[in-house]
Amino acid sequence: MAGYLRETDFVMVEEGFSTRDLLEELTLGASQATAEEVAALFVADLGAVVRKHFCFLKCLPRVRSFYAVKCNSSPGVLKVLAELGLGFSCANKAEMELVQDIGVPASKIIYANPCKQIAHIKYAAKHGVRLLSFDNEMELAKVVKSHPSAKMVLCIATEDSHSLSRLSLKFGASLKSCRHLLENAKRDHVEVIGVSFHIGSGCPDPQAYAQSIADARVVFEMGAELGHRMHILDLGGGFPGVEDAKVRFEEIASVINSALDLYFPEGCGVDILAKLGRYYVTSAFTLAISIIAKKEVLLDQPGREEETGSSPKSIVYHLSEGVYGVFSSVLFDSTCPAPILQKKPPTEQPLYSSSLWGPVANGCDCVAEGLWLPQLHVGDWLVFENMGAYTVGMGSPLRDAQTCRITYAMSRVAWEALPGQHRPPAPPAACRTGRGCRGHVQASVLWLGDHGHLVHGPRLHPGEHHVSGPRSPPENPSGAPEMPLGEVGKVASRAPSGQDSGARSATPHAPPVVFLPCK
Repeated sequence: MAGYLRETDFVMVEEGFSTRDLLEELTLGASQATAEEVAALFVADLGAVVRKHFCFLKCLPRVRSFYAVKCNSSPGVLKVLAELGLGFSCANKAEMELVQDIGVPASKIIYANPCKQIAHIKYAAKHGVRLLSFDNEMELAKVVKSHPSAKMVLCIATEDSHSLSRLSLKFGASLKSCRHLLENAKRDHVEVIGVSFHIGSGCPDPQAYAQSIADARVVFEMGAELGHRMHILDLGGGFPGVEDAKVRFEEIASVINSALDLYFPEGCGVDILAKLGRYYVTSAFTLAISIIAKKEVLLDQPGREEETGSSPKSIVYHLSEGVYGVFSSVLFDSTCPAPILQKKPPTEQPLYSSSLWGPVANGCDCVAEGLWLPQLHVGDWLVFENMGAYTVGMGSPLRDAQTCRITYAMSRVAWEALPGQHRPPAPPAACRTGRGCRGHVQASVLWLGDHGHLVHGPRLHPGEHHVSGPRSPPENPSGAPEMPLGEVGKVASRAPSGQDSGARSATPHAPPVVFLPCK
């Protein structure tokens, strides 16, 4: 498999590493460079992405996961998810090209945008992407003309009035219109094979999934009556990407499983999918961004100094990125990012009413207001956690002018637990500090271990959720005990004939997940 990460994009860290420590080192280097070289620094914990996937397998064992490329299309994320066997949900031609360029077959791609450009439909037809979605007659007519062999999934509207991001305002056919659309598809000899929905992002009510699954069952029956061979149910996305969400992923999964057992029980012949984005990447990315300008504004509020203990002024800070770049979620999620100071201020330092603004010269580029911060300076760095969703890979004009650097991190202990013959040389002694050191990016293997055992979820789908690599590990040169093979080990053992697919560990304390980017 071709390498996909430059050496300068990969950092080896000690077990239990802190992204804050790593960012401190990276920002120090960036501060010594010219201001134009780096607009923002990300640290991406690829191990966190993998752990999310195995949590998904455990909680939703009947559901196949497709990754929503629009959420974060950084190379490391796409490659590790492809290694895990995920499919990919693409919204346009560029995203289809991106995942096909890393070796994802067309059979694992869904062109899931209900409003598609004709040129993009033709691209899908030419490159073998056959699974498309639609929610109206005009879209159906475009597909009939440009991609007659497509297999269609009917996108239905949901009750998402309580979601932070309401997709039903833009996408989804009402239940009343579904029969008419299915009849038109039958007339035009277009095969509709399933139903999809999306309850929007940030939905506080898991029962919205149950209601949507019930609605999908009604549409399935409509399709079957008209002669469509309905066998795909797409649950969409909207799953939380952080642990402190109003509704935890495990709660949502429990509701979904109950609804599936009721409306689409096991053995019914329906292939169940979900398109997840935020769930995988939100918590894996931490951002550091620099202050490029500041302005003090006097406040005409008598008594303000006595109330707050600070001077009667407000401070406006301008950052190297704003809502037209990595903080785009402020626009469509109405979120207010909470900055963490890279340098901890003295406890006695006064706080000032502060606001954060992006570099674009208009009044909409406001990142956060109503903050109380100590006096900061140009060149200082602010850290933002949970910044993996809709921050990179969005293709904004601003991103073309400035650089957002992503550094992918992995545990050093996990690296050194790999069999010596396939392990690249250990980083130089100068790097053995517990911080990060760069380089040594070679083979493409994913090893999963927890105290010497392979991590696995129950009821894995062979061929869909599997660990893959270019070659199997060698005989254990260290004499360390072999790791018992669980279900993942059995699936991973699908190696070319004559190769040993056993997995061995040189330490009993391997971290839960290890990803080794490779050549």
